[in-house]
Amino acid sequence: MAKIATLITDLFEDSEYTEPAKAFKEAGHEVVAIEKETGKTVKGKQGNAKVTTDHGIDDVKPEEFDALFIPGGFSPDQLRADERFVQFTKAFMDDKKPVFAICHGPQLLISAKALEGRDATGYQSIKIDMENAGVKYADKEVVVCQNQLVTSRSPEDIPAFTRESLKLLKG
Repeated sequence: MAKIATLITDLFEDSEYTEPAKAFKEAGHEVVAIEKETGKTVKGKQGNAKVTTDHGIDDVKPEEFDALFIPGGFSPDQLRADERFVQFTKAFMDDKKPVFAICHGPQLLISAKALEGRDATGYQSIKIDMENAGVKYADKEVVVCQNQLVTSRSPEDIPAFTRESLKLLKG
């Protein structure tokens, strides 16, 4: 089963973390929450979810994981201001490991300069940013690119996002 690195901090979109993480765990995968520090409790922007981080970014290496999960909300925008998270994200794309990014999650991929020539989707407000990063943007509930990258637009797309992410993990 896969060990999934999850980059997360305060103001993540609650359901975009909780629902896929639950499905990943139910399928037997390990979901590891990574933030700036170990043991920090981060809160969702809706106030419904809290996550205690398993590791700080300085305590992990991309090669320790099989896949990367980036929930949306304001979390990805905050994390991309820290080059450690950007380089961690870039490593998964460079190594062609599965990457799952929903809503504003692609912001980390934009900062990692890892989307040029890719088919992807994301929240409407970052469409132009994604296109400027070289993405062929599709306004669809889920886009799977090169059997590696799974992207979705919003909480309404979680069922499709989770389904396609799980398919990739089985692959």
